[in-house]
Amino acid sequence: MSKEKNLSKGLLVGFLAGGIVGAVIALLYAPKSGKELRKDIKDKTNEWKDEAEKYISEAKDKAKELINEGKQKSDRIIFEAKAKTDEILKDAEKLFHDAKTKVGSTISAGKNIVEKESGDIKSAIKAGIDAYRETKNT
Repeated sequence: MSKEKNLSKGLLVGFLAGGIVGAVIALLYAPKSGKELRKDIKDKTNEWKDEAEKYISEAKDKAKELINEGKQKSDRIIFEAKAKTDEILKDAEKLFHDAKTKVGSTISAGKNIVEKESGDIKSAIKAGIDAYRETKNT
């Protein structure tokens, strides 16, 4: 599509340039008086100036449209990036919470095992002390 636009712009510029050159040649070779020739040149100059201003105005409008489209696209991309970032942060927070819960339950289970084992060890030590005392007393 870009090549088509460039081709159409090139054709438009070519036609305008050809028209200008043709008009100048026609004015210079036409059998008119100096006053009429100057008036015709002035009129044609005004026409070309008006056409050039129109072309410039259209180019400005097109540039504004392109800028607005670009701004809208960039705003949409920024919005989507923010949404994706928020989603990633929520997923990370969930993973952190899940990991924290698992670690807490693992620590709690380990603590229970240590308490049970320490109770068993205390009981074994007490039984050993009791057995030693009984043996010593007998």
